[in-house]
Amino acid sequence: MFVKDNEPLISQADFIQVTAEAVRDVFRGEQILTPQIRCSHAIKGRVPEAKDKPAAQLQDWERTLYYERMMFCIEIPTLFEQVGGNQLTLVVGGVKSFNLDNLWNKKGSPEHFKVFVGFKNMVCTNLCVRTDGLLGDFRVSSLEQLRQGVLQLLRSYDEHRHLRQLEALTRYSLTEHQFAQLIGRCRMYQHLPTAAKQRIPALLYGDQQLGTVVRDYYRDENFCRDNDGSINLWKFYNLFTEANKSSYIDTFLPKSINALDFTFQVQDALDGNNARNWYLS
Repeated sequence: MFVKDNEPLISQADFIQVTAEAVRDVFRGEQILTPQIRCSHAIKGRVPEAKDKPAAQLQDWERTLYYERMMFCIEIPTLFEQVGGNQLTLVVGGVKSFNLDNLWNKKGSPEHFKVFVGFKNMVCTNLCVRTDGLLGDFRVSSLEQLRQGVLQLLRSYDEHRHLRQLEALTRYSLTEHQFAQLIGRCRMYQHLPTAAKQRIPALLYGDQQLGTVVRDYYRDENFCRDNDGSINLWKFYNLFTEANKSSYIDTFLPKSINALDFTFQVQDALDGNNARNWYLS
């Protein structure tokens, strides 16, 4: 892809390739699967040599097609663990949205990338991402800067701590009454005055996705409530990561992080460390 003066940008293909090379470097000897890629928002363009031609006169070889938004995942199936009876496997991936870049700016302007490492729940393909496994607004001007940033993220990510935190969620449960109260507060949060919201931990899920959480509380084959109406926090967390599948590529990763942070806040409240948790008060 090119900006107005035909300066080349870092392509989505180069982004995937650089990340895959970093994964092979950091996880030597492990089985690494082919990247899975999803694209959206097709943009029709042209090769630089045809920049002054009328659209009707373009030949097929002069036409180009790229996608404004792309997300990919690289699974490492030999790195896995069991949590709550579900197998989790390590995944690395990224998001590139050209709409976040100022393509009409001066040459050399940093481009935006999102890179993550976490676990995929194999029973449902829900993605579990932790704060230290995400570069949410990574800005670089070259492939080498991109490569070094991905390597640093992969080497600093503490997968064992992440797994311990996820496993701990299986030991905490909400009663049906607590779940109902919490969901009610979640729906109220979206309509609070701005000043009140600033005093409460943020929740990025709107009414439609909260409705999905409630529906799956009753119906989900893997994460529904127990017979007495209670639900452990591992299942509760997965209700949110399941609802997150309806998010746009741009907001998917921030909401994934928010789901885990929000669940940790509920865990702290149940543990007595956060007695003033607004959602359960």
